[in-house]
Amino acid sequence: MGSSFAFPLSQGTRPARHCKTSFGARDFGGFQDCFFRDRPMDTARIAVVGAGVVGLSTAVCISKLVPQCSVTIISDKFTPDTTSDVAAGMLIPHTYPDTPIHMQKQWFRETFNHLFAIANSAEAGDAGVHLVSGIKGSGGWMLTRRIDDLWELYPSFDIVVNCSGLGSRQLAGDSKIFPVRGQVLQVQAPWVEHFIRDGSGLTYIYPGTSHVTLGGTRQKGDWNLSPDAENSREILSRCCALEPSLHGACNIREKVGLRPYRPGVRLQTELLARDGRRLPVVHHYGHGSGGISVHWGTALEAARLVSECVHALRTPIPKSKL
Repeated sequence: MGSSFAFPLSQGTRPARHCKTSFGARDFGGFQDCFFRDRPMDTARIAVVGAGVVGLSTAVCISKLVPQCSVTIISDKFTPDTTSDVAAGMLIPHTYPDTPIHMQKQWFRETFNHLFAIANSAEAGDAGVHLVSGIKGSGGWMLTRRIDDLWELYPSFDIVVNCSGLGSRQLAGDSKIFPVRGQVLQVQAPWVEHFIRDGSGLTYIYPGTSHVTLGGTRQKGDWNLSPDAENSREILSRCCALEPSLHGACNIREKVGLRPYRPGVRLQTELLARDGRRLPVVHHYGHGSGGISVHWGTALEAARLVSECVHALRTPIPKSKL
């Protein structure tokens, strides 16, 4: 019998402050007084765009590893409405053709160690691993808002971390990222205690903390977020062939998510420039179906890149001698 991690995104006991706003880009600058009125002058203001497992983990890692910073998570969708909430949440290695193997192994190892520690802690409970969707004890903000241009965040923030997944087609002009549609069924079948997966990984049965996830589909380039009845019938049929007892499953719910696929995870710093203004951006997206499996490892790397940006901001520019 194989083993794997499964975990849902759950609200933490000490959540970050959460605001909702529909302010336009020009209003954002004035709104910063609410965010940062108690901020020391040398505190770096960091915006994380995206609130899936990658964005939330990145915010947590930044708050842990980057001293004297304030973190704001900005997204038009938060749990339970993200792609990460649709995912079955299994820690299974995935490959990225354009990413060096040693980096993929490091990301997976760091993520495995992180989840293994949680699995053996008091927070794990009896059923699996829980991620806390917050900024731990360091404080922070969660802002519900759609971002159409990263420059909207200037000058309210000193550094932007782009964890927008498929949104990076627009925000970063990245044509390499595209959706791989995944449809699953979430059912009540409490007698299913072990996961079952076929050789291709297309058909799977993953028990979780509150339901069993049955999957799935891999439809490249499909942006449709509406459940397809035929897909649902096929998924249930394939899963019942693996585990006949699922004929007795009840409370069947259809869920659809769009995996942000890219040949390689984009994890790099870019300095945006416009009309003499500069905005450091750390890109962290393109995990496809492997976000759960490497999220902590890549979030640590993203936090290190943010730390480098903060150091650069705090380093005085030497004056040239005439």
